Amino acid sequence: MTAFDNLQPLAAAPTNALIADRILEGIMDGSIPAGSKLTEARLAERLGVSRGPIREALQRLVAQGVLVSHRGRGVFVATLEPEDVLDVYRCRAVTEAAAVRLIMAGGGRGLQELEAAAEDLAAAARDGDWKRIARVDLRFHEALVAASGSKRLARMFATLLVETRMCLMRLKPAYPVPAEIVPQHQDLVEAIRSGDEAAALALVHGHMRRAVVLQLGDDGVLFPEL
Repeated sequence: MTAFDNLQPLAAAPTNALIADRILEGIMDGSIPAGSKLTEARLAERLGVSRGPIREALQRLVAQGVLVSHRGRGVFVATLEPEDVLDVYRCRAVTEAAAVRLIMAGGGRGLQELEAAAEDLAAAARDGDWKRIARVDLRFHEALVAASGSKRLARMFATLLVETRMCLMRLKPAYPVPAEIVPQHQDLVEAIRSGDEAAALALVHGHMRRAVVLQLGDDGVLFPEL
C-alpha cells in the first residue's frame, strides 16, 4: 500500500478547497505520513481531476503550514517539531481564553451551541471511535471560539485548527480515554454556564497543557499560565 491508496476519486466537480480537505484527511488519518512528497501528477491521477485545482490546493495547504515547498525538490507534508507543537497549543490557549472571556462578558451567548457540541462529544466517546472523537473534540473547540462572536478570533482559530489536526497524529497513541476527555469539556461548559470565569480559564489552560504533556512529555512544564 502506498501513501495515496486511501484517497478516493472525487465524485463532484472539484474545488481547491475540497481537494485540500481530502489531502488533509489523508494526513490526519495517517495514510499520508509527515515528510511525504506530494506530486501534482500523482494526486491528479488518484483523485480523478486536472492538475490545475491540485496545484491550487497544494498552494492553499502550503499557506496553512500543512505542507512545505522546497525549491527544486517539490512539496512535502510538514513535520511538526516539539517547539511547533508547544507553540500551537500556547496560541490555542490564548485564543480560547479570549473566547471564554467574550462569551461570559456577553452573558453566556452561544452556550446552547457549546452544550450541543459537548453532547456530540459524549456520543462519539460512547462509540469509542478515535477518529470521530478527535474530530468532534475539535468541533467543540471551534464552537467555543465561534460563540465568542469575534470573526477575527474565528479566523485565527481556523489556522490553528489545521495545525492541531497534525498535532493529533502525534497524540494518537496517548489520546485521553473517553472517560477523561468528556468530563473535561462538560466541566468547561458548566463553568461558563455558572459564570465562573476563573474556573473556565483554568480548564482551558489545563486542557491545552495536558495535550502538550501527552505529546512532549516533561517539555510540557514550559507551558505558560494564562
